[in-house]
Amino acid sequence: MLYFLHQYVEYWAPLRIFRYITFRALLGAGTSFALALWLGPPIIAWLRRLKFGQYVRDDAVLEQHRRKKSGTPTMGGVLIIASVLISTLLWADPRNVYVLLALGTMVVMGGIGFWDDYLKVSKKNAKGLPGRFKLLLEIAWALVVIGVLYAWEPSREHVTKLMLPFLKDPLIANLGIVGVAIFIVLALVGSANAVNLTDGLDGLAIGCVNSTAAAYLTLSYVAGNMVAANYLFVPYVPGSGELAVFCGCLLGAGLGFLWYNCHPARVFMGDTGSLALGGSIAMVAVAIKQELLLIFVGGVFVIEALSVMIQVASFKLTGRRVFKCAPIHHHFEQVEKERAAAEGRDVEVIETMITTRFWILGIIFALIGIATLKLR
Repeated sequence: MLYFLHQYVEYWAPLRIFRYITFRALLGAGTSFALALWLGPPIIAWLRRLKFGQYVRDDAVLEQHRRKKSGTPTMGGVLIIASVLISTLLWADPRNVYVLLALGTMVVMGGIGFWDDYLKVSKKNAKGLPGRFKLLLEIAWALVVIGVLYAWEPSREHVTKLMLPFLKDPLIANLGIVGVAIFIVLALVGSANAVNLTDGLDGLAIGCVNSTAAAYLTLSYVAGNMVAANYLFVPYVPGSGELAVFCGCLLGAGLGFLWYNCHPARVFMGDTGSLALGGSIAMVAVAIKQELLLIFVGGVFVIEALSVMIQVASFKLTGRRVFKCAPIHHHFEQVEKERAAAEGRDVEVIETMITTRFWILGIIFALIGIATLKLR
């Protein structure tokens, strides 16, 4: 709501600063970070009182010390969602359709994840919502997004285009309603579930989300700035610059959540957080026509999802597993633990080591994504 203060610049000239996206993105990040730090302890305590503890499946691949995580509060995604929602409404233009869609995607996907988490902790099993039903709910929201983008005149011109990261002109100028529907559904649902699969070690998913959010903050600002977009030959999408404020708030909330989620985690984001984060980032990518670039920027999430698909396909077709455990971060975790045990090193630090290495990869992928702005 502070965005509207620039309308009173005639009364006090410094209020013009509230027009600038860069200023509001920075303040939004700071606000959401402070909110996450402030809301963290009471929300964690609330989850503990409700006994919303993580249920860890009984799996022979998981070692005994991993089961110590059972009982750690989950559904911590509500902390991220609350921080982003409050700070975005405070610093972004609340009338902006792209911002509303990003917030709506975060809340709806987070709601689906919350339902799933609630069933897991209340019934003390790792199944939660049936997979097909959860997928159906995610697709339903994706169709709502498509309907809004088609119904809103300014976005209709851009939503039908298929852009490739290294080309300045659309690969396909008009995908048609069916093509657009398939493409956006795959982007939203695929991204949400890829982040969900990545959420397996303390701080892993949120750390990679932070680098992705930082990259899309830059990309959104460029897409919404006519001069910068034309100079870099990227699609100019009027109004999409406000998504930089949303991404700033997302980054701030992510850093604040990491404060409590780093090893040893005091709280897990659960499906509540992972589905919300993955879906909202994909919504930003869809809005600024950088959907395929998400494959590069979110490279860690793509690798995690592919590892699961390869593992499942291999086991069904040959009866053999390619990895010791999937997603792939668990494979590397087991390999490094075996190596550390053989060399007499401390196995307790392996989780932090794997997480840090994946963060490094996430930052590299994000930088590669930003670098593509000059490769057209």
